[in-house]
Amino acid sequence: MHNLTIAELIKGLQNKEFSSVELTQHFLDRISQINDQLNAVITVTAAQALKAAALADEQLAQGKAHPMCGIPLLHKDIFCTRGVRTSCGSKMLDNFVPPYNATVVENFEQAGAVMLGKTNMDEFAMGSSNETSFYGPVKNPWATDSVPGGSSGGSAAAIAARLAPGATATDTGGSIRQPAALCGISGLKPTYGRVSRWGMIAFASSLDQAGPMARTAEDCAILLNCMASFDEKDSTSVEKDVPDYSASLSASIKGLRIGIPREYFSEGLHPGTQDAVRTALGQLESEGAELVDINLPNSSLSVPAYYVIAPAEASANLSRFDGVKYGYRCENPKDLQDLYCRTRSEGFGEEVQRRILIGTYCLSAGYYDAYYGKAQQVRQLIQHDFSEAFKSVDLIIGPTCPSPAFKFGAKGDDPVAMYLEDIYTIATNLAGLPGMSVPCGMVQGKPVGLQIIGNYFDETRILNAAHQFQQITNWHTQAPEGLR
Repeated sequence: MHNLTIAELIKGLQNKEFSSVELTQHFLDRISQINDQLNAVITVTAAQALKAAALADEQLAQGKAHPMCGIPLLHKDIFCTRGVRTSCGSKMLDNFVPPYNATVVENFEQAGAVMLGKTNMDEFAMGSSNETSFYGPVKNPWATDSVPGGSSGGSAAAIAARLAPGATATDTGGSIRQPAALCGISGLKPTYGRVSRWGMIAFASSLDQAGPMARTAEDCAILLNCMASFDEKDSTSVEKDVPDYSASLSASIKGLRIGIPREYFSEGLHPGTQDAVRTALGQLESEGAELVDINLPNSSLSVPAYYVIAPAEASANLSRFDGVKYGYRCENPKDLQDLYCRTRSEGFGEEVQRRILIGTYCLSAGYYDAYYGKAQQVRQLIQHDFSEAFKSVDLIIGPTCPSPAFKFGAKGDDPVAMYLEDIYTIATNLAGLPGMSVPCGMVQGKPVGLQIIGNYFDETRILNAAHQFQQITNWHTQAPEGLR
């Protein structure tokens, strides 16, 4: 059952080939057998899952259930889940049990989906390798000595290892697309404002966006149908009708104009990754798509701009974790100053502390205009580049990551080298555009991702192109050795 896609599982449940309880138990068994090797899942909600599955079976028997009813999935541990620990991969929130669900979690619960548990992640979503988690690193199922990507590495590794058919994730600078690429699965970052951020623990409020991860584009469409909604509790949520993302998956891509940014095929791109991406573009061309060379002249500025804006917003968002109301508190503080200082120095890991310090500096008097203000101006330039490009093309396609998964510790001593892993993904977050990664090849036994970027709220076209690509390739069907 674990090799079936969400679309196939929906049909199986509707045709009574198996029950949701049987399906849920199957995935719970796989988690207990395999997860110790990967550390992808940090909380398993077995009793709760089986109870939800039994309820789903009752709804399915009545024949009026939502398509997601009875489908097991995992939630990234950044989404608040009622009565279940939500840690954000940090010691700071290791004891935090929210009394409410995030809107995304609530949407799935209302649809009758079954939560298997919570996935590991980089602490407060800050990382490109899943090495910064308080609960230890997640291992890539394709090569357990290598990183799965981050920050949604737990969700990506769990899907690649067939511990769940789908999972929720978040993307601030590439945290859905990069791990999806490195683990050989599909992952979509929707347009900013498409999916509610309410109950999703904030990292950088103007960049964070929740999205789906699954093995196929079709499954991502099914998940997005459930995730996307207008939410009046979230001031950044856009009041816009949610289309049926599954409806036009099978449409032809003949005549589709695909922009190929010159800047994405320059220095720093691994030759094997480049070959795989070029081959994929050729396959799309053979299906009738037209390839157009384009320029995104300011894309080289995306990393420096991002690493001013994101830490600045993080320093403000993370100021709430002070040991007073909830979360970790240091032992026997002498006074309030000692409480604040020791709680934060003991509760936050090294990378989070680094970004808070950078962010506080960028926002401080005398530096705001030189750093944060300037970065926001650069952000406008990047946004303008995309606007100009989309006047002549329908989609923009290139590599998701500069190279396949690197080994643990390879970039740990060099934060800048780590930050450059997001060089192709960050610009879409700065612009608020939707982007997706789908598997398009293997290099040295490790997966490579193809990134598809669309115009605002054009997720339908992205998913259509991704699905059509997956009709003529089989990269998305491959599984790590021993985990099939």
